[in-house]
Amino acid sequence: AAMPGGVRGLYRRILLLHRALPGALRALGDRYVKEEFRKHKAAGPAEAQRFLREWEASARRPNYAALIEKQVNEDKQNPREKTVYGIQLTEEKLNDFRDEQIGQLKELMDEATKPNKKITISKDSEHRR
Repeated sequence: AAMPGGVRGLYRRILLLHRALPGALRALGDRYVKEEFRKHKAAGPAEAQRFLREWEASARRPNYAALIEKQVNEDKQNPREKTVYGIQLTEEKLNDFRDEQIGQLKELMDEATKPNKKITISKDSEHRR
C-alpha cells in the first residue's frame, strides 16, 4: 500500500531538516530514515500506526522532526557551543523495543561513534565524510 500524503510530507520534511546537520550525522540520519520509511511502506494498519507514533508528535513529546528542527535552530543561535542532537533514551523506552530495534540502535551507535567518522552511505546518496 502506498504511503498517505501526510507520511510523504513528513518524510520530505525530515530529509530537509537533515540538510542542516553536520555532514556525517546527516548521512547517517538520511540513511536511517530512508531505510525505516521503506521498510514500513507496506506495513499493515497496526504496525503502520505504531511506526507513525514514533515519528509524529504526541501530547507528551515532540516528534522527531520537531526535535531536530529545535536542535538545528539552537545550533544556529549558539554557533560556538556544540549542539547535541537527538535525545537520551530512558531504560523504560529501551525495554519497549523489540530485539531487532535494539540491534538497529547498536548499529547506529557504532556508526556514529566510529573514530574516523567515515560513514558508508547508500548508493542513492552522495558520498560524504
